[in-house]
Amino acid sequence: MSKLLTTKEVATLLGLSDETVRRWIQNRRIRYVKVGARAVRIDEDEIQRLILQGTVMPRREPTQVAG
Repeated sequence: MSKLLTTKEVATLLGLSDETVRRWIQNRRIRYVKVGARAVRIDEDEIQRLILQGTVMPRREPTQVAG
């Protein structure tokens, strides 16, 4: 199992606010683990999945033919 991170740790890793991460949890845009009655943690692997899911590949530039 990979490390479980707090919302603050996730926010820092992604350069976001803690509020944004909490909103993602509330809207179920990110998987999380409930720990006790109120605490939540996010698996490191979920962060990697989120990054890969949001990665946009560059367009291939057409090659120019000298004429």
